[in-house]
Amino acid sequence: MSFKPRRKRAALVMWTLVAGLAQAQPAPPAGPVPPAPGTKVDAPAPARPSAMTAQLFYEVLLGEISARNGDPADSFALLLEAARRSGEPELFQRAAEAAIAGRSPESALTAARAWQQAVPDSRDARRLELQVLIALGRLAETVQPLRAELAATPVIERPVLLTVIARNYGRAQDKKLAAQVVEQALEDDLRNPITAALSWTTVGRVRQLGGDLDGALAAAERGAAADPKADGPVVLALDLMDAKRPQAEALVKRYLQDKEALPEARVAYARWLVGAQRYDEATAQLKAVTEAHPAQPDPWLMLGTLQGQTRDDAAAQASLQRYLELAAAASDADERRRGMAQAYLQLSQLAERRKDYAAAEQWLSRIEDKEELFQAQTRRALLMGRQGQLPQARALLQQLPARTVAERKQRFMAQVQLLREARQHQAAYDLLNEGHKADAEDSELLYDLALAAEKLGRNDEMERHLRRVITLQPDNAHAYNALGYSLADRNLRLDEARTLIRKALELAPEDPFIADSLGWVEFRMGNTAEALRILEAAYRKRPDPEIAAHLGEVLWARGDRARAVTIWQQAKLADADNETLQETLKRLRVSP
Repeated sequence: MSFKPRRKRAALVMWTLVAGLAQAQPAPPAGPVPPAPGTKVDAPAPARPSAMTAQLFYEVLLGEISARNGDPADSFALLLEAARRSGEPELFQRAAEAAIAGRSPESALTAARAWQQAVPDSRDARRLELQVLIALGRLAETVQPLRAELAATPVIERPVLLTVIARNYGRAQDKKLAAQVVEQALEDDLRNPITAALSWTTVGRVRQLGGDLDGALAAAERGAAADPKADGPVVLALDLMDAKRPQAEALVKRYLQDKEALPEARVAYARWLVGAQRYDEATAQLKAVTEAHPAQPDPWLMLGTLQGQTRDDAAAQASLQRYLELAAAASDADERRRGMAQAYLQLSQLAERRKDYAAAEQWLSRIEDKEELFQAQTRRALLMGRQGQLPQARALLQQLPARTVAERKQRFMAQVQLLREARQHQAAYDLLNEGHKADAEDSELLYDLALAAEKLGRNDEMERHLRRVITLQPDNAHAYNALGYSLADRNLRLDEARTLIRKALELAPEDPFIADSLGWVEFRMGNTAEALRILEAAYRKRPDPEIAAHLGEVLWARGDRARAVTIWQQAKLADADNETLQETLKRLRVSP
């Protein structure tokens, strides 16, 4: 029997170990610690006389037969005895496998420690010991072997090792103790200026995985203080950013002041800004990336999408076409198809906004990615509806095969949108009512049903549905806003309307449409100066026709009619069919 080193099998063994311990122990397993790329692994021993005597061969054979016959305990005992006699690493490894098969983590630990006794410098044996100890929840015993593993890893190879350490200890059952153990093991590295930033990032990751987000941020700040140019602390801070921890964003912004900052970090920050609806700041970050790294395609796609969302259509067109030029040369075919499909969808929407329906259809026809074809067909149906081909559009949607629950929901909502855009409000209401009867707890359907009821003048029903949405989802900012805006628009219960809208703004402080609602209720209450301040800020953030309609009316009421007309003219160029804009101009008898 040959006992040549089998690295691939060793990796498989480690995975098997963790899987077995996961079922044997209440604590979740820590997963394997694979050697980092380029890390020195245990080299085969120099050629020496074989230790495989006839007796040893017989014990190994019996051990393997016992394993095959479903007797892992006997297999473990025989293989471990053979390993101790021969000192062969592969036999220690096989003994550990037998222990795993017998769901005996203590025996696996015995095999790992016997292996280390026989081969004191074996990193594979030490890694095995670490994994078993973490899986057993005996974290305090891991400090010394973890320090030894760190000491054996060259500084240049530490990043991969520390990433694995954070992941493994983060899975331990006692999260607080895990963070303490890792910090104790990294004590010297945390004081070393060369390794401090990365080490504090590791401590922060373990704290984060344990739910100690403030502690994780404190670790990120210490890492950034040790090395302001280090990437690890800022990547951790990006994961920790929210309104409760403004220090995380401050750390990210300090890092991004450096022109050599990772473009990926700037893109991630821009993505977070978009989620927070801080579009101007997100645009600035993406422009900085495209200027510094003009050959990277993905930032162009993000920038073009954002510019389209904020109705900077000419810039969006240029950015998206630049993305397509760069993506055509990308090496990852699947990724390229997905990204290009998204760009085609965006370009189709831009053409549709210009009412260039032929160009919009041409962009859709270029989509080849299977995952985007469903969305492309949905967009095609909406495009047909906007050209007055409502029956054909509905037929296309009804025939569209939906493979998943999400696709069936998307197909249903697209039919509702078709009817709504055709101003067939009764038909939209009836369809939504059918969906609501099928799933009374679907808050999205309930919200849309409320809006459809309002279109039919069923305001009591609308209010009842929106209050139900708020009960189902107390943090649904749109439900508070819709109810408050409806009251304000009808000039009813204005104090309650303002309370509802302020609650919505508390939940989504950067949403320009909720700010628009607040400005509108202030106007209804006679606070025109405050209304003007709020609406101008909302319009700067999002020059949407609906916000423009309200801002123009406030300006009109204050006597600044020339500026009001200018804003309405710009809104008509963007979307002349906007219902709020049309109603405002008709009521005020203005034809800008």
